[in-house]
Amino acid sequence: MDKEKLLKKFGEKVKLKRAELKLSQEELAFKCGFDRTYISLVERGLRNTSLSNLSILAEGLNTTISSLTEDL
Repeated sequence: MDKEKLLKKFGEKVKLKRAELKLSQEELAFKCGFDRTYISLVERGLRNTSLSNLSILAEGLNTTISSLTEDL
């Protein structure tokens, strides 16, 4: 799978999990200490997040890194 498709698929998983928790992008960003635009970029597959930010994001979504990256 190419990088663009991988990032887009990951972003879709983040967005789905955020929606399940009924969190806005702004609320998730606040929980994680990120800017709302960062969350938007991740969800649209336009940002390649670092491993440390992936860990923070998973914690903010009350899940694990493995569940966010499963089936990518």
